[in-house]
Amino acid sequence: MVAGPGTRVDGSGSVANPYIISATPPTCDQVRPCVSAGPGAAYDPVTGVISARPSTDAGNNLEFGSDGGLLVPSGVDCADVRPCFSAGDGAAYDPATGVISARPSTQTGNNLAIGPDGGLYVPTGAATVTTGCGLRGNGSGSAPLAVATNTWPYPCDIATNGGGVYCDSAGVLRTDPRSRATYTQDQVNQMYTATTVPPDSPGIPIETRTLNIVNPDPCRDAFVIAEVELDVDFNLPAGSGAAYGISTDEMYYVANTGTAAVLDAHVQTTKVYNRMIPAGGSLAEPLQVIMARGTGGATYNRIQSFMRAFIFNL
Repeated sequence: MVAGPGTRVDGSGSVANPYIISATPPTCDQVRPCVSAGPGAAYDPVTGVISARPSTDAGNNLEFGSDGGLLVPSGVDCADVRPCFSAGDGAAYDPATGVISARPSTQTGNNLAIGPDGGLYVPTGAATVTTGCGLRGNGSGSAPLAVATNTWPYPCDIATNGGGVYCDSAGVLRTDPRSRATYTQDQVNQMYTATTVPPDSPGIPIETRTLNIVNPDPCRDAFVIAEVELDVDFNLPAGSGAAYGISTDEMYYVANTGTAAVLDAHVQTTKVYNRMIPAGGSLAEPLQVIMARGTGGATYNRIQSFMRAFIFNL
């Protein structure tokens, strides 16, 4: 019998002294080099102690309990945990309450909002636009697209007195029609063979002169101020008299109370009145010349007239 590595043979093999084979156990110093520590474990080769190895990273809550076992505390103090958090882009964090929330930008034109259900919300159709002349805003909820207007500078109510703005077939904004003011006139100076002034009173028509007044505005009625002037020359023998008028109004009467004839006695009279002409219409405005109260052989030999019209579209 020969002892191999790690064994020992004692005895001679007889009944009185039999063989005794025994193994020699390895020493700790021989075994310890065969052991090492992997993840989550620690090994001390001097003492041969194997233990759990908690991570040293910040925030690790694993520790050893009072009984030497591994322990993760069940109650975490909020005040201890909150310093571990902060807010990055697009987020808000309140370290006093621990509330983490979305943070919409306050930049002008941002359409992101918090909806009624507490979620993030962008309204439909909230795309922004670039405005040109006459417009302002960008179409967002905070800066809606609008017409750029001035402040109403008048003491009257804008809703009652303001004009309108309209869109034509080409999509161009238009205002109420422009105001207009125009003028027309006619003048006649006609000589006559000496004609006896009729004795009638209040008078009889001698002739009618006409001024054609056109409303140039196709949209609005015209307010017209009409002004007529009339001048008649009378030849008045001694003791005679004569009168002329416009329409039914006697405008001038003259009498010769002297002993000699008066030639070409005259004065120019004026009458002013108003007319209305429909949009795009016209009016033949008459000037009717009347004669009256002719006595003592009074005659007329000239009739001069002016007819003027001031036309306003407002």
